[in-house]
Amino acid sequence: MTTIQSHNLTKIYGKGAAAVTALDYVNITIKESEFVAVMGPSGCGKSTLLHLLGGLDKPTGGEIVIAGHNLGNLSDDKLTELRRRKIGFVFQFFNLIPVLSAVENTALPITLDGVKPAEAKRRATEWLTRFGMSDRLAHRPDQLSGGQQQRVAVARALVAEPDLILADEPTGNLDTYSGDEIAGLLRDVSKQYKRTVVMVTHDPRIAAYADRIIFLKDGKVVDEAQLERKNGDNAQNVADRMKAISD
Repeated sequence: MTTIQSHNLTKIYGKGAAAVTALDYVNITIKESEFVAVMGPSGCGKSTLLHLLGGLDKPTGGEIVIAGHNLGNLSDDKLTELRRRKIGFVFQFFNLIPVLSAVENTALPITLDGVKPAEAKRRATEWLTRFGMSDRLAHRPDQLSGGQQQRVAVARALVAEPDLILADEPTGNLDTYSGDEIAGLLRDVSKQYKRTVVMVTHDPRIAAYADRIIFLKDGKVVDEAQLERKNGDNAQNVADRMKAISD
């Protein structure tokens, strides 16, 4: 089953002579449980694409279909419900609430959605434990490393059991070791927990954890790469492909 399709997706900021085309007739298909990385030069439209796929922004033209739902046909209330229950977001900056513990931060989305506190805590604890955070449940963000904070953020994105995870530069604020840990965790989310993951990254090493890479340039899809897991040279191959596109 296809999770995401975009048809002639276009996004233009501004008008007239000041208009900037961020996305230019983008057509992509992403299958259920696939882990896809989106790469391209700075300003190519990567984050814009992710925001449109998540319903955080509206396209100028074209359409997005997620799990059979055409986002353009949804009311604001239905779109909000889809985002809250079917899509999880992970960002470069962890966006954790400083005064809440790891388990409280993780439980927050479903607590706000009406889940009883005891059940929300149980589900949050379950996801944090899966991610190796069982001994950090009561710790606040300032008591956690960057990698641990991002694990909490990933658990928070999954606590509502969404079908789709959208990650915007999720390793951009981490050191190399922690970045690899989070990239591996997102791959586990796709393969072990059967979620579809779409990740924007500028790092070829991180992109190499994906099943497939979509390359953007000047708002257009200019290349794709299917990755073989047995190929130890994936990161270098991705870097070479990226350099060829950027030149």
